[in-house]
Amino acid sequence: MAHSKALLVLENFIAGKFVPCSSYIDSYNPSTGDVYCRVPDSGKEEVEAAVKAAKAAFPIWSSKSPLERSQILNKLADLIEHDLEAFAQAESKDQGKTITFARTTDIPRAVYNFRFFASSILHHTTECTEMASMGFMHYTSRAPVGVGVPHGVVNVVFGRGAKVGEALVCHPDVPLISFTGSTLTAQRITEKSAPHCKRLSLELGGKNPAIIFDDADLAQCIPTTLRSSFANQGEICLCTSRIFVQRGIYNEFLKRFVTEAKKWKVGNPSDPTVDMGALISKEHLEKVRSYVKKAQAEGARVLCGEGVDSLALPTGNQKGYFMLPTVIAEVKDESCCMQEEIFGPVTCVVAFDTEEEVIERANNVKYGLAATVWSSNVGRVHRVAQRLQSGLVWTNCWLVRDLNLPFGGMKASGIGREGAKDSYEFFTEVKTITIKH
Repeated sequence: MAHSKALLVLENFIAGKFVPCSSYIDSYNPSTGDVYCRVPDSGKEEVEAAVKAAKAAFPIWSSKSPLERSQILNKLADLIEHDLEAFAQAESKDQGKTITFARTTDIPRAVYNFRFFASSILHHTTECTEMASMGFMHYTSRAPVGVGVPHGVVNVVFGRGAKVGEALVCHPDVPLISFTGSTLTAQRITEKSAPHCKRLSLELGGKNPAIIFDDADLAQCIPTTLRSSFANQGEICLCTSRIFVQRGIYNEFLKRFVTEAKKWKVGNPSDPTVDMGALISKEHLEKVRSYVKKAQAEGARVLCGEGVDSLALPTGNQKGYFMLPTVIAEVKDESCCMQEEIFGPVTCVVAFDTEEEVIERANNVKYGLAATVWSSNVGRVHRVAQRLQSGLVWTNCWLVRDLNLPFGGMKASGIGREGAKDSYEFFTEVKTITIKH
């Protein structure tokens, strides 16, 4: 990593060394709209070097005991925690998110994840069966597929998907791919990796519903649903973008929800009093705004936010990619705003009458990542959760995660699961061994 005047210049990290690139991409600070960094525009050459380094490191890393690997992961967690504030500042500047979110959520979660898996790898067991009458015993063993921290174990190659991403996906010596991103990109990855029969874990988009029954505790439901709709500018795959409210409380919910949404402060991400920062890019901001315009053209009502309320920004953030929390009502289920992933601070609120009806409508999208259900009726909570086509269902809460349990989506929201057991199985190859005695 180098600095050219005031401009940060990133370098690839291959075989334990920072490696410069022949060409670079400008990276913008979303909160100011100015270039603040240059990122390598890598291609096949850099991917080849990274894969070569990983292959060379694999025998050393894979031969380390679980305890040794656990100690390395815990050391990484300690290092991140030691420089938590620096990581939070960098994440906020690069992504446009608030310093508060980066400081209290993103970086601490990274530390927790390393420590969780450092512990998890010490407690896996294998299977063993016996055919006593025939004198056979069978057992399984698992061998790692990827690599992970002496030189070459971790390699970082920056670049565009069409160049470096495709080179990585198509490389014959890359046996598996873990990807988080859009469904469209995942389709391309699946197509390009198919000739090599690569193992895939795809965590993709969502069009996540919140279902609010008339016996919901609105004192808890409203602030939590505001967070699930607008946290991190709505740029979380698990954010709520469709809110179904039972008709008996629809007007009350809508009035209170809009009132509270208008209180959210949007502005300079480094301001600790700000609730929302900037969206990731100018192009993405325009895309999100276009959905609001489409909704208005279809006859929907924008109750607050984009095109309705004015946004006052500090002088230094006038060119940033900011948008107010936006609530849309009277939108039809077939509208693009109810069917397509927007990935921004936009949520649609619609009424429903019956349990059967809302389950059908909630499932009537191509995605199936997450859902939330609000009700004080325990029987109803279980019934609805079972029938929703979502990989995760939260009831009377949101974004509560236990890394021991599977994480992933149904339908166009992904393939595979992540979590202690699922990740262990994905990143290892199982082998059955039979011994005659």
